[in-house]
Amino acid sequence: MAIEIRVPSFGESITESTVAQWHKPDGATVQKGDLLVTLDTEKSSADLEAEVSGRLKILVPEGTDVKVGAVIGVLEEADVGAEGSTVAPKSEQRQAASPDATVAKPVSPEPRTEPHAPAAEAVAERQEAPTAATAPPSPAVSRETHVLPGSGPTTGVSSRPDASAPAPESPVWPSAPTTQGSGERTVTRKPMSRLRKTIARRLLQARQETAMLTTFAEVDMSAVQALRQRYQESFLKRYGVKLGLMSFFVKAVIEGLRLFPELNASIEGDDIVYHNYYDIGVAVSTERGLVVPVVRDADRKSFADIEREIADLAQRARENRLALAELEGGTFTITNGGVFGSLLSTPLLNPPQVGILGMHAIVDRPVAIEGRAEIRPMMYLALSYDHRLIDGREAVQFLVRVKECIANPERIVLGI
Repeated sequence: MAIEIRVPSFGESITESTVAQWHKPDGATVQKGDLLVTLDTEKSSADLEAEVSGRLKILVPEGTDVKVGAVIGVLEEADVGAEGSTVAPKSEQRQAASPDATVAKPVSPEPRTEPHAPAAEAVAERQEAPTAATAPPSPAVSRETHVLPGSGPTTGVSSRPDASAPAPESPVWPSAPTTQGSGERTVTRKPMSRLRKTIARRLLQARQETAMLTTFAEVDMSAVQALRQRYQESFLKRYGVKLGLMSFFVKAVIEGLRLFPELNASIEGDDIVYHNYYDIGVAVSTERGLVVPVVRDADRKSFADIEREIADLAQRARENRLALAELEGGTFTITNGGVFGSLLSTPLLNPPQVGILGMHAIVDRPVAIEGRAEIRPMMYLALSYDHRLIDGREAVQFLVRVKECIANPERIVLGI
């Protein structure tokens, strides 16, 4: 029996995708559960795997644009199982097919969206920024299926289990391809993927459609580090998750947004839309690219709730199992380039959001404390904001509030 492999539905707004990569050659014998093909759209990337064993016949080559529901391949079953055996997507929305054929199964229940926002670095799963002494980790080498969730560029959160772990002694950095033999100077031309074109468009959108400015501050991390060191063991034992940096920054940002609600708003035409809730996007860097899952109603969640949710989102992001809804929306974004060793950067806005906070590496350096020099763990913070809605005074005061809450975390608990 021949089982057709069809392009699944990616949502009402997506009618077309691109066959990004076949993971098995034409004519190959595949087993149930084998990864067959990766499909890209301008908002998502999904892997389809076989639910039956058989011989693969590829009908549509890589790089071809295909409509939702199109047949891109066939699995010819060697041993036909019980009636109704099919290759079907786990997606809740299935394409109509004949009794003998259905769609291949995406690895994730829902396709991932293009990452929310700003452009470049990342925020760690545990959300810890490394110190200056820590060398940046070797970048993962993978196929180019980067995704910007939501509607714009952004820096990322590393989804590595422990972002504070030291880098390998001899990191291996990817090198440009070389030509052996003749020694001739050559170039390699490759078309942009649908996702990469979307990323490029979002980055330009952030630059061209917003009046973006960035203001900076530095914060003493001594109190937060001491608090985490003192209670890390008991926190982990009680809640089953480590006490990271990100929960402190999520809580501090919410305190700032309460005082300056314009930073939690968006612009729609000539209207200002104020959001009376706090859905905080936390950028996560994965091998496939950057995604920004959203922590909903973060103001109602405890430190442990936030840490557990971020850890879960980061884990499922690495496994390409995030639902589309988990990447949509968000009223403000936090991104951490410090996990890659960035000392200072300018994060790009994630339209229609009007603010994004960038965290950076923690560095021991001398600072003046009550007239004397002391070595303290310091971090630079960067707030990018849309000057159409936010004035410099509000932006600076917001950043000062975040700084106060991090430098004195008891303020978060006491609400002062």
